[in-house]
Amino acid sequence: MNIVNTQINIGASIPFRLLHIGDTHLTLADRRENERKLKLAAERSRHFNNAELYLSEAERYARENNLVIVHTGDLIDFVSEANLDRARKFTVENDVFFAAGNHEFSLYVGEAFEDAEYRNQSLAHVQKSFKNDIRFAARKINGINLVAIDNSYYRFEKPQLEALLAEIALGLPIILFFHVPLFEPALYKISMERNECAYLTSTPEELMNSYSEYRYRQQKADDITLETTELIKTEPLIKAIFTGHLHYDYEGMLTDTLRQYVTGIGTGRVIEIS
Repeated sequence: MNIVNTQINIGASIPFRLLHIGDTHLTLADRRENERKLKLAAERSRHFNNAELYLSEAERYARENNLVIVHTGDLIDFVSEANLDRARKFTVENDVFFAAGNHEFSLYVGEAFEDAEYRNQSLAHVQKSFKNDIRFAARKINGINLVAIDNSYYRFEKPQLEALLAEIALGLPIILFFHVPLFEPALYKISMERNECAYLTSTPEELMNSYSEYRYRQQKADDITLETTELIKTEPLIKAIFTGHLHYDYEGMLTDTLRQYVTGIGTGRVIEIS
């Protein structure tokens, strides 16, 4: 595991550290699954053959250094009983704060358009393997408010916006954690050089002209998403954003004062908060 150190000075009453990881993509399956799921596991494991290694290294590092682990989604690559067993072990044996990624709800990867109806087929079952609400949760440590939001389908939803406003009303400095990074020009450019689309939340519609019909439909922001994004960008209590999804490391400025970080596969980002 590659360790990256990030320092944030935002007024913690006592300095503390977190370990941020994401996009583990566990591909476990056993005889509790059907042949289709077993075949999927074999295929996907070729892409993520170091998943267990990276996760175990992160667990060991966190234990040795007494760190809370913040995971920003795609711990599992698809829903299987073996994957959920490992997720449960991860959250029981470690101090974990979790925000869901899109793969947390994938019954079969790429099988269907991912929307709320699709997510809700597995949400309740998946949620049982995690301690905090994987769609929205907040945790206070030393005067800092850690807020985890599931934006894994490139959208924020009205209940999440309302919950975020309630956390803002508490008046504490906030660090946001979610799966999909927010659009920023520099990150958009890097992503478009690597992929068919940018895979970012709230990308301006005029910059999506080259997207396939599927990716355009998937990633076009709705009104609530745009409203939430604007709130995040303009709320002075929000001090930093940590995300994943892109599978590579990145650090950039969402606004003149708000920094956004992407933590990639195989990286453990140690966040030092003072």
